[in-house]
Amino acid sequence: MTPKLDEQAHGVYIISATPFTDDGALDLESADSLTDFYLEQGVSGMTILGMMGEAPKLTEDESLQFMRRVLARVNGRVPVVVGVSHASHQHVQRLSHTAMELGAAGVMLAPVANLKTDDQISQYYLSVAEKLGADVPLCLQDFPQSTGVHTSVAVILRLIEALPQLVMLKHEDLPGLRKLTQVRKQSVARDLRRISILVGNGGLFLPQEMRRGADGAMTGFAYPEMLVQVCALFEAGKPEEAENLFDIYLPLLRHEFQFGIGLALRKETLRRRGIIRSAAVRQPGPLLDGDDMRELGELIARLEMKLQQSTR
Repeated sequence: MTPKLDEQAHGVYIISATPFTDDGALDLESADSLTDFYLEQGVSGMTILGMMGEAPKLTEDESLQFMRRVLARVNGRVPVVVGVSHASHQHVQRLSHTAMELGAAGVMLAPVANLKTDDQISQYYLSVAEKLGADVPLCLQDFPQSTGVHTSVAVILRLIEALPQLVMLKHEDLPGLRKLTQVRKQSVARDLRRISILVGNGGLFLPQEMRRGADGAMTGFAYPEMLVQVCALFEAGKPEEAENLFDIYLPLLRHEFQFGIGLALRKETLRRRGIIRSAAVRQPGPLLDGDDMRELGELIARLEMKLQQSTR
């Protein structure tokens, strides 16, 4: 039986892409090879059906197919968190309970759009948590660049106190370093539980976030081995070595972080690495042109050259 997600979660919970064929159909064979690849890179866990996983573009049946396939492939080797964000409480409840029955470790939930006040945001999570029940571990996704909802430190602390099943914060506010520090310091000041904090935004600020109290990353950079190694070096008390390794990958990481086109770049990189068969992004979505392809190829080539030089 897969252990449930808890406050001690750390390392890299890779955000999985959802592979499609060139004509936009769900590609479950590539889902297998992608899952195998992530596990081979030493990730601590996986997160599926997130925003980067194009979950809103999947039918409910496709979401269930993909979830079943990945959970069966992982087979309990690492915890799998399932994204369940949706405008309907009933949909969130149904998908969450199905995920847990199939072996998920927990679920990740972003707030619905148009929540404006602290009380509205708090009440949203409290009402959903009541439907899910105390046995479903919850990761709160704080991603205002996408949702338009700004979850304050006060709300996060209020929910930690009110919801024992809230065990993880996916932190990707921008700018967010000070917010991360405030969550950690104010939790201590108020004698609250220390929950796991994993960071997103492609890992672009990972070294600084680790120094400020993050436990790892929950993001989908196409070179997950770097994320794994950087987090392991920080955990081993070698922050300078972690920073040096991170710097080698930074140009490609920064390039992949571009809003609007980043997912297409990430999928194309995974395709070039032989992990998935097609880089298709389900429409509507970004398409790469010839210049985009050339730039990506040049950055990958430079990365490979730097990696070779670093091992001499």
